Amino acid sequence: MADDRRDEDDRRDEDVTPPVVRADAYEREATTDLKDTTPDRPKGMALHTRILIGLVVGVVAGVVVNRAFGGDHPGVAWTIRHITEPIGTLFLRLLLMVVIPLVFSSLVVGVAGIGDIRKLGRVGLKSFAYVLVISGISVVIGLTLANTIRPGERIDAATKAGLEARYGTDASKRVADATKAATTDSPLMQVVTTIVPSNPVAAVAGIVAGKETQTDTPNMLHLMFFAVILGVAATLIPENVSAPLLQGLQALFEISAKIIDIIMKIAPFAVACLLFNNTARFGLDLLQALGWFMLTVLGGLAIHMFGVYSLSVYFLSRISPIEFFRRIKTVMLTAFSTSSSNATLPTALRVSEENLGVPREINSFVLTVGATANQNGTALYEGVTVLFLAQLAGIDLTLGQQLGIAYFAILGGIGTAGVPSGSIPFIIVMLVTYGINPALIAIILGVDRILDMCRTTLNVAGDITAATYVARSEGYELLKPHIPELERRGVVAGGPSSHDLID
Repeated sequence: MADDRRDEDDRRDEDVTPPVVRADAYEREATTDLKDTTPDRPKGMALHTRILIGLVVGVVAGVVVNRAFGGDHPGVAWTIRHITEPIGTLFLRLLLMVVIPLVFSSLVVGVAGIGDIRKLGRVGLKSFAYVLVISGISVVIGLTLANTIRPGERIDAATKAGLEARYGTDASKRVADATKAATTDSPLMQVVTTIVPSNPVAAVAGIVAGKETQTDTPNMLHLMFFAVILGVAATLIPENVSAPLLQGLQALFEISAKIIDIIMKIAPFAVACLLFNNTARFGLDLLQALGWFMLTVLGGLAIHMFGVYSLSVYFLSRISPIEFFRRIKTVMLTAFSTSSSNATLPTALRVSEENLGVPREINSFVLTVGATANQNGTALYEGVTVLFLAQLAGIDLTLGQQLGIAYFAILGGIGTAGVPSGSIPFIIVMLVTYGINPALIAIILGVDRILDMCRTTLNVAGDITAATYVARSEGYELLKPHIPELERRGVVAGGPSSHDLID
C-alpha cells in the first residue's frame, strides 16, 4: 500500500514539476522479470551492488587461493581452465555477440534521427574536437608523471630478468604478430583502408583482405562508417521510403537491448570469475614488483578520471561530478570487469540514455564511435609504458621524441581496438620506432590485464562525458527524459519506454 501511495504521489508531482530521469533507471529495469508488459517493481539488490559484491568476492578468493597454493598449482590451474575461465568467457562472448546488431541498428537510427546533415556535421566535429583535446590532456598527464616518478629506474635487474624469463615467450609471439601486421602503405592510404570498408559483411565477419585467416574481432570502424553512410542516405530520401528500414532497425535495437538485460543477470557471477582468474594466477607479488610502474599509470588514470572528467562534466555538461559518477557506476563496474570498451558499449548506451537523459540520436553516434575512437586511458597508458620501458633500457628520450610519443599515443587511443590488451600491438610498434627493444614488452605483460581493467573504465567514462557534452552543446537538457526523434516524428513506433522510470 505504501508503494502504491508513493506511485500516486509521484504521478501527482509529475503534473506540477518537470520529469527527471531516475539516477538508477537502468538498474531498476534490470532487476525486474524483464517482461515489458509486466508492471512489476524491482526485486532484490540493485544490479551495481551485486556486481560490486561479485568483484570483491572474485578478488578476495583469488588472492587467498594464490597465497595458499600459488598461481601455478595444478588444482588452481584446473579450476581456472575448467570452471571460472569458461564462465567469464561466456559472459564476454555474449556481450560481444550483441555488439554488432546493437551498434549497427542504433547508429543508423541515431544518424537518421539527427535528420539534418549540418547538425550531424556539428555533432561529429564537436565529438572529434573533444576527443582530441581530452586525449592530449591524458597523454600530457601520463608523460609528466613518468618523467617525475621515473618508474623505469626503480626496477632492479633481478626483477627485470625474472619477468623477461616468465613472459618472454608470450612477448616474442606478440612482437612477431605486430611485425607481421605492419603495412607499407602510405599514411593516407592507411587512413582510407582503416576507415572505409570494401566489403562491410567481410569486415563484420573479421575477414581481412589478402589474408587466408580471419579474426574473432570484427572491424568496428568499418561497420560504423557503413552505418553512418546508410543513416545519412536515409535522411536524404522521403520518409515513407526509409521508414520500413528504420522501423526494422528500431525493432532490432529494442530486441538487442533486451538481450543485454538478460545477459546482465549473470554479470555478478561472471565478474567474480573474471577477477578470480587474474588474482589467482598472479596474486600480489607481481603488483609489488612493478609497483612504481603501476603507481604511475594508476595515478595518471585517477587524475584524469576525477580531475579532468569532473571539470568537463561540471563546466561543459553542467552536471554535478558526484551525480554523474553515481549514475554511471554500473557502466564503470562492467568496464572494469570485462576490460573491453566494445563489450561495455551496450550497457553504456542504455545507462547514458536512461540514467543521464542523453538523447538517443546523440547517444548512439557519440558512444558507438567513441568505443573505438575515444580511448583516453589507452593513450595515457601507451605513453607511460613506452617511457617506462625506455627508462628501463637506459635510453634517454629527448623532448622532441617524447612529443612524438604523445602524438602516436593520441593516434593509438583513437585507433586501438576496444578489446582486452588491444593496445599491446601499438606499443610494440612505438618501441620499434624509437629504437627500444620490443622484447621488453614482457616486463609489463603480467600486469597489463589489471591495468587494462582500469584504463577501460576511464575510456568508457570518457565516452559518456563526450556524449553529455555534445548533447548539452546541442541544446538538450540533461537528466530529463527525451523522446527519440524518429519516434517523435512518427517514423518508428515507440518501444518500451524507460522514461517512465522518473523521479
